[in-house]
Amino acid sequence: QVQLVESGGGWVQPGGSLKLSCTTSGGTLGGYAVGWFRQAPGKEREEVSCISARDDNRYIPEALKYRFGISRDNGKNTVYLHMSNLIPEDTAVYYCATACFVVQVKTWGQGTQVTVSS
Repeated sequence: QVQLVESGGGWVQPGGSLKLSCTTSGGTLGGYAVGWFRQAPGKEREEVSCISARDDNRYIPEALKYRFGISRDNGKNTVYLHMSNLIPEDTAVYYCATACFVVQVKTWGQGTQVTVSS
């Protein structure tokens, strides 16, 4: 199984933007669909977005589709989560995995913390 590493999190004020990166510590992301997930304090982990291996299909939940985007650069072996107009409710640890649904993921990485506050 490909080991993924998330980065790019941090603190941002409401209304700000962040771009998270997901890459591998070994191997390649090419050929895998990649999903982003998040877990806020006291809440269950949830799907945030997913991109197909060939980048011909992208999924973002309706509640996030006007603020979040996903892209991939297989040449750089990286999948990105683009977040804009961030709100405090977006505060969470963000994870990526070679899956689109939480139930499909067997092993989670360390994630990257995103904190939205003034």
